[in-house]
Amino acid sequence: MSDDAIRLVTVGRVLRGRGRLLTVLAVLGALAGLGASLVFPPRYTTSASVLLPGAWEERVLLTQAEIATSTVVTDRTAAALGWDGVDGEELRERVRAEVTDGNIIRISGTAESPGRAQRLSDELARQFVTFSARIVDDTADPTAAAGPDQLRQMVLAASRRITELADSADPGRTVESVQTRTELAKLRTELQQAVEKLDRTGSDAAGSRLVVMGPAAEPSGEAPPTRVQLVAAGAVLFFLLTVVGHLTAARVNRRLRAEPEIAAALGSGLLGGVDVPADKGAHRPVGGGARHRIRRLLGLDTPWNTPAPPAAGDEASLGIRYRRMCGRIRGLVPGARRLLLVVPDDDGIALRAARRLAEEAGGAPLLRVAEVSAEAPLVPDREDAAGVLVVLSAGSRTAAELAGVAEACADAGHDVVGVVLAGAVRTRPARSAGPPREAAAAALALGDGARGGTR
Repeated sequence: MSDDAIRLVTVGRVLRGRGRLLTVLAVLGALAGLGASLVFPPRYTTSASVLLPGAWEERVLLTQAEIATSTVVTDRTAAALGWDGVDGEELRERVRAEVTDGNIIRISGTAESPGRAQRLSDELARQFVTFSARIVDDTADPTAAAGPDQLRQMVLAASRRITELADSADPGRTVESVQTRTELAKLRTELQQAVEKLDRTGSDAAGSRLVVMGPAAEPSGEAPPTRVQLVAAGAVLFFLLTVVGHLTAARVNRRLRAEPEIAAALGSGLLGGVDVPADKGAHRPVGGGARHRIRRLLGLDTPWNTPAPPAAGDEASLGIRYRRMCGRIRGLVPGARRLLLVVPDDDGIALRAARRLAEEAGGAPLLRVAEVSAEAPLVPDREDAAGVLVVLSAGSRTAAELAGVAEACADAGHDVVGVVLAGAVRTRPARSAGPPREAAAAALALGDGARGGTR
């Protein structure tokens, strides 16, 4: 299986095993987003378009967009609006200008209400056009202010004067007279070319005037992020953080699952394993208090990454395994009248297995169940107990926690004589209507009679 498939399977386990927790945290995230929307008031944005007639280069258009949001334009806009506590620096954070197709600069303004946003965009566009026109007028040639008609009259007068000078010059064919008439003709040609250039410059300057393409439209909705978006973003963020946190915890999980590692951490040998019928409370620890109730309410009292329990035999076969385990215990400590079964108090499977072991032993030896905390284990004193059997489920404890349990047993004067692993299984319906113990005893007796008859 690929890593992606494994990750998807793991995410599916998180969703199934922590559904209630994810729901609660998503609701908390939505409430956090709602609180953020109350802290930050809604904003509204609208735009006004300014047309730049004629042919413009791209860099010039970008320069005009920068001028539209410059300090000079925003300061003039703030002075024209006259809003209390709003200056040009604050307006620069609320406005932006961008170049669009067709030599159009779109000027956008953001404010707390639709009307203020509309006024801001219109006033900024007006101030930008006024400032740009003033720049053009200040940089224009003063001689162009006379206008094309007056320039033509000046050229005609200068041409006539040049003609008069040429006629009054020496009509002889001397070299000096020819040079004079030639210079005067060149001067007249240059005057005519200068007027033509001034005419083109004047037309270009007239065409370069910026035009506001109508007032800005009143915004019909809030600018993002809206309240709905903040609420949804909070819920999604908390949901994803919870899933990522579970995946990270699973990746760095150091709980022991291999039998040799568990036995080595406790400093004892492994006796074997017993099975517990799986049900909804198989992994749930037995306990009370507000902490356990909250964990049970959120679904935190059961592990989410536990694989599906394997299929096993019926109840009678489970009972046979427990009685075999009791026989191993008797052979491990011959003549012992009392043994202590140490079980982590948050391991529901191990607690059920230990209690059934105590029942199946029938007092030979007497097995006493002692629940201890894995974080701070405290084992009862030795008294007349011949040793300690640690019962736990695989993958529930780290090496450090098991070492702590072993140290607590040694501190109380106990020797860890063995380790019993408990696991959840899916059982089949019983094959006999009688109790499991009686059905197993009848089967064993039948087997003994068959062997006797053969002999």
